[in-house]
Parts: sequence; C-alpha cells; structure tokens
Amino acid sequence: VQLQASGGGLVQAGDSLTLSCAASGRSFSVYGMGWFRQVPGKEREFVAAISWDGSSTLFADSVKGRFTISRDRGKNTVYLQMKGLKPEDTAVYYCALDRRSYRGSPSSWETEYNYWGQGTQVTVSS
Repeated sequence: VQLQASGGGLVQAGDSLTLSCAASGRSFSVYGMGWFRQVPGKEREFVAAISWDGSSTLFADSVKGRFTISRDRGKNTVYLQMKGLKPEDTAVYYCALDRRSYRGSPSSWETEYNYWGQGTQVTVSS
C-alpha cells in the first residue's frame, strides 16, 4: 500500500488550501482514511477522518467548522479542504489508512491506522 500526500505549501492566515492523498496497492474503497498532523517536538495529532463509504466524518475540535474531508473512491483519493487557516495549523500533514475495513465510524486513534503517507508541509504565516 502506498499513500501519496500532496498539496501543502506556504499560505497566509485566512487562506485556504486543499490537501490530497492518493492511495494505491489496495482496495482503498473499503477502508476509512484519516489525516493527522505533527509539529516538530510534539506528538502527532488527529485532524480529520472519513469512513470507508464517505457517509461519516470526524474532526478535531481545533479544526471543526474550518476543515472538510471528502473522498473520491473512483480516484482512490481523499481530500482535506482547509479554510480559514491559522498559524497554529502549521504542521506536517499525514494521511493514513484505517487498519479495519468497513468500519462504520471513523477513528481518531492513531493506532487504528496502519499505513501512512510521507507527509506534506503546511505553513501558515501571520
């Protein structure tokens, strides 16, 4: 399984950015996907997740109302649309594949994901 995250960059506070994560090597469509982020010196934290069929989503309180997660099962891609970006959103963003297929409710637990992308840097300047 390979996960390729892309779309990161340098933006100003208040701007929008959309991250993409393309999956290959597995029947992606039956697995939920998640986004996590990490700042140097801190633990990786949950950002958002989507169920295998896209019917259920979950967000960290810090991004609720600003971020949206979606997936295109035909393209094996999951997206993280970020609006109203803040300097505290600066981090390396990782996409991850749920270890369990057909999970009804997406998980925020890092241990429930067993494949990870390489990360994409998002930097928000004030």
